[in-house]
Amino acid sequence: MAFTINVNGQTHSVDVDGDTPLLWALRDVLGLTGTKFGCGVALCGACTVHLHGQATRSCVTTIDSIGTSEITTIEAINETEAGANIQKAWLDLEVVQCGYCQSGQIMSASALLASNPHPTDSDIDDAMSGNICRCGTYVRIRDAIKQAAAS
Repeated sequence: MAFTINVNGQTHSVDVDGDTPLLWALRDVLGLTGTKFGCGVALCGACTVHLHGQATRSCVTTIDSIGTSEITTIEAINETEAGANIQKAWLDLEVVQCGYCQSGQIMSASALLASNPHPTDSDIDDAMSGNICRCGTYVRIRDAIKQAAAS
């Protein structure tokens, strides 16, 4: 079945089953491979995208549940003020180690700053708690969010 989805400001038609996870439509059909597969059950955050600005796990979000939602992926997050600030802070503070989780981390962090431009440590903990970094760069992630919030 063909579904029309809005990704990064462009309309796309994807011919997939309705229960296909958004993650696979993005990666396999549209070729947007910045969104990563991690666990497949919404526990690690590697697959995080924005649906109408809200951080959402694309591995468990089905195509038929999206409707007309605006989807933003890591490929276009720099087009938002919060996303550009987060990416700059990530580079400035050299947050990335292996890098696998970083697109999901950036997507969650930019959603946080878009909705709360001056988060407390508790706000950061709440927003980022579902994103796992096997390399343990959590201190640099927190510092980068704080730097982006200050800019």
